[in-house]
Amino acid sequence: MGSPDLWAGLPTLEEPHGEGDTAPDVWEDPIPLTGRRERPSFPAHVFPAWLGDFVAAVAEETQTPVDLAGSIALSVLATAAGGRSVVHVRGNWREPTNLYTVVALPPANRKSAVFALLTNPLYEAEKQLQAVMKPVIVEAELTARLAKEAADKAAARAASADGDKRDEMVATAVGLAQTADTLTVPVEPVLLADDSTPETVTSLMAEQGGRLSVMSAEGGIFDIIAGRYSGAPNMEVFLKGHAGDRLRVNRQTRREYIEAPALSIGLAVQPDVLRDIGKVKGFEGRGLLARFLYSLPVSTVGEREIITDPVPEQTAATYTARVIDLTLSLAEWTDPAVIQLSPDADKALIRYQEQVEPQLKSRGGKLGHISNWAGKLAGATARMAALLHLAEHGGNGYAHPVTGATMEAAIELGEYYTAHAVAVFDVMGADPVLSRARSVLEAFRDNGWEDVSRRDVFTVLSRSEVPTVADLEPALALLEDHGYLRSYQPERTGKRGRPPAPRLQAHPALRHGGR
Repeated sequence: MGSPDLWAGLPTLEEPHGEGDTAPDVWEDPIPLTGRRERPSFPAHVFPAWLGDFVAAVAEETQTPVDLAGSIALSVLATAAGGRSVVHVRGNWREPTNLYTVVALPPANRKSAVFALLTNPLYEAEKQLQAVMKPVIVEAELTARLAKEAADKAAARAASADGDKRDEMVATAVGLAQTADTLTVPVEPVLLADDSTPETVTSLMAEQGGRLSVMSAEGGIFDIIAGRYSGAPNMEVFLKGHAGDRLRVNRQTRREYIEAPALSIGLAVQPDVLRDIGKVKGFEGRGLLARFLYSLPVSTVGEREIITDPVPEQTAATYTARVIDLTLSLAEWTDPAVIQLSPDADKALIRYQEQVEPQLKSRGGKLGHISNWAGKLAGATARMAALLHLAEHGGNGYAHPVTGATMEAAIELGEYYTAHAVAVFDVMGADPVLSRARSVLEAFRDNGWEDVSRRDVFTVLSRSEVPTVADLEPALALLEDHGYLRSYQPERTGKRGRPPAPRLQAHPALRHGGR
């Protein structure tokens, strides 16, 4: 199949149209379906100063795109707050504050080094939580063991008792056994997991009250979800862990139930990983790919400074202290802290929703071809606003509403991730609309069509790829949006009967072969 990128950069051409055509004569250069999308840099200025300064300093010392540290920083905030806070948007609409982020950069971009600098405070917070819980766990273990021993001794005495004393001793043994059974030993606190299996993630989340974060500078988690080692995809915990939907797992050895799971994922992978996951059956259909915030920055390899300024000690110390404080201050919450929006924040989000909604149309909408992803954009923006708010106010952020300025900052992040998502879905090729659009372009080139009906286009396409005419429409809309095609309404030839069906005109470059 020829690449549609070949038509980018062709001169503007003019073609005469037949009588009744309503389309203008001038054609602009078509926009490539894949390839060079404009991708803005990460807007680190939206962070509070303590976080933005650290992100910028890490990017400077490591000579990496600020996007890498910026996206990981969002995951760090989500790890600290996820499962312990929610944002109340309006009505019954609440969003948890966990996020899924993934940054794609080629090898030699120092992803692991940046990951370590950003996540170290989380491991320190985890150690502190474990140190606090250790004596509690020891005491609980001892109490449970003594209760079990007392129950066992009572049962032995009851078993050997005679006469009237037996019933009384059995009742005592039963009571002690029931008491021993109710005693639970707290588990050691765990905030982070690496590339764990879905079963391990589920068990850890159940043990940790529904809260967990998977952070990794590799993309192995996608292989695990796809079932490369187990033989079958298992993405249920990753779907429900993002949305906060109840999760029940019945196994032969144990049953696990999580009322409100809150899983955060922060990954830094190579671009090839995104191409591979786009080919995994079920990832897009089940909505897993739609849950990630994607970043595809431009690599700095080949343009890096050799001698760089290290992260200032005070900047690093402040970052560490603020992350640990936020994590520990929310760790004890069982019912999540509720973050409220101010009227100005709600108005800003409503305006953004009104801006995005028309773009989701399958026909003509700029985001129609990734509507599964873009349909979650408002919720992701609300989550990011809550995280920025907590970064500003710390663990007592629930005492203050999110301001309009903070929501505008989150919207800027939303626009950043939207631009990168469009580029990433091009790279993945996971969108069937994009694949169908390429097939339509090939059909136009092969048949030399200048003006054709939708039905004729549909006829030459594979039914396995395009089952119905309705499945063809989003692809045609995408090609029209990119300037390859135009749809027009022919004039009636008579006064009676139905109006003629809309037809399609091809860009002159497609008509003239252009190979």
